[in-house]
Amino acid sequence: MHEHHALRHITLDALALLGIEQVAYVKDVTLDDGTAGFAIHAADGQEVAVMANREVAFAAVRQNDLEPVSVH
Repeated sequence: MHEHHALRHITLDALALLGIEQVAYVKDVTLDDGTAGFAIHAADGQEVAVMANREVAFAAVRQNDLEPVSVH
């Protein structure tokens, strides 16, 4: 089976494990008080932190030897 075809049939559990030790996802969020923030999520979807701005979120991810990826 070709690699790209295999990826089309990957389970959600297997997808969550891809990059788990290499990437963290950063997405913009609205906090309870209505202000904007940037949530950092592990590859399995668990939120691990919320930062005031995108640059600080990306820096925090990189300080933990992970590669930040934006989620839209």
